Amino acid sequence: MDKISLLAALIPALPFAAFLAAAAFARRRPAGAAAVSIAGTAAAFVLSCAVLCSELASPAVHAAGAEWLQLAFVNLHMGVLVNQLTALMLFIVTLVSLLVQIYSLGYMRGDAGFSRFFSFLSLFTFSMLGIVVADNLIQLYIFWELVGLSSYLLIGFWYDRPAAAAAAKKAFVVNRVGDFGFLLGILLLARAAGTFDFSGVASFAASGALPAARVTLIALLLFCGVLGKSAQFPLHVWLPDAMEGPTPVSALIHAATMVAAGVFMLARLFPVFSASPEAMSVIAGVGGFTAVFAASIALVQDDIKRILAYSTLSQLGYMVMAMGAGAYTAGIFHLAMHAFFKALLFLGAGSVIHAVHTNDIWKTGGLHRKMPVTSLTMLAASLAISGIFPFSGFWSKDEIFSALKAGGHTYLYFAAVSAAFMTAFYMFRLYFVVFSGEPGESSRHAHEPPVVMTAPLVVLAFFSVFAGLAALPHTHGIASFIFYGQPERAGLSLPIALTSSTVALSGIALAWLVYVRKAVPAAALRAASGPLYYLLKNKYYVDELYLFFVRNVFFALTAAIRWFDRNVVDGAVRLSGLAVRRSGDGLRRTVSGTVQSYALTVFGGMAVILLASAWMHPALFGFGGPLK
Repeated sequence: MDKISLLAALIPALPFAAFLAAAAFARRRPAGAAAVSIAGTAAAFVLSCAVLCSELASPAVHAAGAEWLQLAFVNLHMGVLVNQLTALMLFIVTLVSLLVQIYSLGYMRGDAGFSRFFSFLSLFTFSMLGIVVADNLIQLYIFWELVGLSSYLLIGFWYDRPAAAAAAKKAFVVNRVGDFGFLLGILLLARAAGTFDFSGVASFAASGALPAARVTLIALLLFCGVLGKSAQFPLHVWLPDAMEGPTPVSALIHAATMVAAGVFMLARLFPVFSASPEAMSVIAGVGGFTAVFAASIALVQDDIKRILAYSTLSQLGYMVMAMGAGAYTAGIFHLAMHAFFKALLFLGAGSVIHAVHTNDIWKTGGLHRKMPVTSLTMLAASLAISGIFPFSGFWSKDEIFSALKAGGHTYLYFAAVSAAFMTAFYMFRLYFVVFSGEPGESSRHAHEPPVVMTAPLVVLAFFSVFAGLAALPHTHGIASFIFYGQPERAGLSLPIALTSSTVALSGIALAWLVYVRKAVPAAALRAASGPLYYLLKNKYYVDELYLFFVRNVFFALTAAIRWFDRNVVDGAVRLSGLAVRRSGDGLRRTVSGTVQSYALTVFGGMAVILLASAWMHPALFGFGGPLK
């Protein structure tokens, strides 16, 4: 095992050790649990920086592992795979996780489950890092499910609240639906390729050994995992409800960890997906639809965290759409930029909630004067997600727009531009309502949170402003670092950049006119939208449709299964028991304890045997033929 592989193996091990230690401290020393959790993640971040610097200096693939199990058709290994994609993701996950944990020192202070919270955060970080360094499908799936478990624990952290407990169960169940398809895809792919290793399945997919229909089936089944983890339509319904967890959890889940796992898996298995043009079209279509669908819902939400949750759904749609359109670099670039500005937005929202004790944006207002650091950092994040030059989101969104335009994906391009307009509008709707104007009923006593909460905001604001410049150092920028083989990049197009900037500025201007200048009263805008407002407010009634299905179709199906189980399966068991009991009752009557009865039975039996023998073999008894 070389040095880089060893570091990659240690990176997830450190948060796991911190999880065990924090769990041990849980009851006796809450401060110790937080300290060891942060120390473990900080050490993992330092090692991740070392891996990233090594890959920047000399890009190479490092792999190491050991045999785990021998099966009939394949051998399983446990190991690590380090390349440019791994290095970038290690840096992002450990940085965001570290900042979230530091922020949580202030946000969760005084909570009864303080130490338990930090132990869960370490478990979550370990699980996500395990996905990043995994070198085969089975290992990835194991950590994939651990991420699901960790999210269940964190979303339902305040389990005494019925809404939080229900949200955790909803996230767990919805993800199981997607993960079932994902597992089927893994098994079919490994059966065909004869290996679970990423390098092996990539070579097999490129060889064209499988029929096109089989490749498409496998790719779509694998994509089911993306639908669940990255919350793409129609398995998006768990993500907004996940807001019931503590706000630092929302930042961790919605930024660089759980929801990014699906896009990361698309990138890791990109050779498999790209082997099927049909599957790529489906992936791009689902991503484009989700981007517009979720952005439209965010336009009318009033809960600050739910606005950001639907924003996450929309931005994930951008990434999935880019990957489906073949723009590998653009999708990963936007994933990286999104990690910074979305984590900042959620932590900024947490600072607002911490100060005003409400999630309702209409009960806030005028917070810029009272919380200038929070206001300015959230402004930077809002400009970044809106795609304003020169903030990070401008570079990554324009990569996607350019790739869609260059690839001839006209409908997807217009979907992306439409979502960009809505993104700029709803983000500055949130910003203007919360930070401008007169203080609301909950804002009068608001104040800036402690430095342990504002410092992570400043760090993330730095990346939100400057991280996009990673595309600039030389001809291909991030493309030559992140893409395997020949760098893929559409490049910055001035007409597209001007178009996207105009669209984003138009969205911001409309939000300013409605919520600051009040040239168009919000109530009048709502009235003019008519039924559309209620359609968006109720999230297109998708949750109600699912609930209808569960209460009617699913319950009818389960009732039929229950009847079959009780009457057929259990009935067969009861029938066999009844037959044994009745035969036993009959045999019991033959045991009377009377010697004469036994003698009669013996001699009667002998007579029957003799008569049967004489009938079958008359010559033995001196008869010439059968008895008549």
